[in-house]
Amino acid sequence: MTDDAPHDGAPPRSKGSPRALRYQHVYDLVVALIDEQGMREGDQLPSTAELAEMAGVSVISVRRALDELTRSGKIVRHQGVGTFVAPERLVSEPSRPGALLETLRGRGGEVELDTRLVAMIVGLPSAKHAAALGIDAGQPVWEISRLRLLGSAPKVLEKAVLPLSIVPSLDENRIADGGSLYEFLSERYGLTDDFVEQVFEVDQPNSWERTHLQLSAKASVVRIRGISVNAAGIAFDSFQQTYPAREFLFYVSGSSGPRLMEHDDGGPWSVRPLGTPPPAPTD
Repeated sequence: MTDDAPHDGAPPRSKGSPRALRYQHVYDLVVALIDEQGMREGDQLPSTAELAEMAGVSVISVRRALDELTRSGKIVRHQGVGTFVAPERLVSEPSRPGALLETLRGRGGEVELDTRLVAMIVGLPSAKHAAALGIDAGQPVWEISRLRLLGSAPKVLEKAVLPLSIVPSLDENRIADGGSLYEFLSERYGLTDDFVEQVFEVDQPNSWERTHLQLSAKASVVRIRGISVNAAGIAFDSFQQTYPAREFLFYVSGSSGPRLMEHDDGGPWSVRPLGTPPPAPTD
């Protein structure tokens, strides 16, 4: 069998179609198969040879398509066993960062994640944090890092940066025990996110994200950076959430408002612990 002449029953292909696109035909075929047959997590897909027969292409094109489907998180392959529909992605509603755990859901409804406190420090904000929060770069801030887990599997890595001028104290025990930071901010200081602005980017994880989310250097993550603003127009939280890209879908709805986030990707998005010298200037 060659890729030049499709088998009986295969979708028609135009003469001289680029060889590089034949794997995409298989990719689309498998996606349609999963959708149209209502296949669920763990359902087995046709074999490589069967897919080649269905698509009218060589097994080389099928294997490349399966590689791409694996990378995109749509299928999983088990050596010597077969190819299966991958676990369903979780759905997150990042436009409600203060209620992250309430927005995560799967096919069966809301998903319950555990929270682990990674670190809580007082430091000095990067220039980007300071600009977003409308504070001086020398004004101290809290940086709270937390990890969300489903069972033992890490799913979301978060940072929240809060000015001490607005949030002078935090309940570390409550936060370490998994209590909601945003419920605490609402109860203690009356801070609620009346408006949220966010920037999304797809990237490879940095070393901190790789370590806590247990990802390879070649993995992809969705990184969301944003600002929470209260009804008085005061920015009180500069946050970042990192998701393994293959494991999530995102639902966003909102309204227009002031633009607080810069869209460039230069400069650090970090907090420098108090007592450490500033970075040396570069040419």
